[in-house]
Amino acid sequence: MAGTVLVTGGSGYIAGETIRQLLGRGWTVHTTVRSLSREAELRPLLGGTPETLKVFAADLTNDAGWAEAMAGCTHLCHMASPFPADVPKDENELIVPAREGALRALRFAKAAGVGHVVLTSSAAAIAYGHPAGKTQYTEADWTNPDAPGVQPYIKSKTIAERAARDWVLAEGGDMAFCTVNPVAVLGPVASSDFAASVETFEQLLSGKVPACPDVGFCLVDVRDTAALHVLALETSADTIRGERFIASSGPFFKIIDVARLLREKMGDSARKVPTRVMPNWLVRVMALFMPPLRQLLGELGRTRAMSSAHAQAVLGWQPRPPEETAVDCARSLIERGIVKV
Repeated sequence: MAGTVLVTGGSGYIAGETIRQLLGRGWTVHTTVRSLSREAELRPLLGGTPETLKVFAADLTNDAGWAEAMAGCTHLCHMASPFPADVPKDENELIVPAREGALRALRFAKAAGVGHVVLTSSAAAIAYGHPAGKTQYTEADWTNPDAPGVQPYIKSKTIAERAARDWVLAEGGDMAFCTVNPVAVLGPVASSDFAASVETFEQLLSGKVPACPDVGFCLVDVRDTAALHVLALETSADTIRGERFIASSGPFFKIIDVARLLREKMGDSARKVPTRVMPNWLVRVMALFMPPLRQLLGELGRTRAMSSAHAQAVLGWQPRPPEETAVDCARSLIERGIVKV
């Protein structure tokens, strides 16, 4: 089965891989970028032809270009959402475009007669604002955006997914809607424009951090994350209607576990990777002078394990081992010259 799908945010890390897989399966793909000046750079990375891949200029906060991008589409995969490396001074810099972009995409999809929608949400909309003793999460869990310490990006993904679901219930009619909620997305990079989650590996391999903070994450391969989106697009509307699908390939890893894995599997290429755990008090002191570290303070010592059993049972999704993802990500950063070893 293949139709015409709009994949928003075509310059994104997950979106790029999703577009490549869709084109390989015979889909016609429309995609959006904020400026058409990116088109010449993107086409060699994404593949396709001018007939099978069409690029449109559209922004999350403006109606211009959306009708043209959506015209002729049977499906929508809304992936565009702001994902900064640093914490913004005003949380609405993230919340407003995330929420308004999702609603704008849905409105134009309905107007164009699109009946099958997959929205990229995040594990951020699931696993935060819960009691400290909670360590296991499923699709039934929701982040509490009003809880103390919940960061702006986490709020933005939660509020956007809630708003999209409310809109579909009230305005969507027969539209089939589901979300994919990935954990930290890693794997090979196609260019220097990659997800913020990959920056952790870049910093480890480059020796930019002297020791590993006592924080961790579940991870998932970008190739598998894209494949889950494709499955959700190609599965019947009745099967995906209203669903959430966590994209996670396995257990919760502490950063020190990942560092030891890279040391073990990559030999001399990983010689700069730290092998010690940074004391929590030092993380707190450094965060006073390094704003990006402030996002870690609420994660010190926490475990947020995410099961993808539901996606595997409903869609037949099979992610690769997380160890393979970690090594492929590191090797890719080195091969592309992003990390000098």
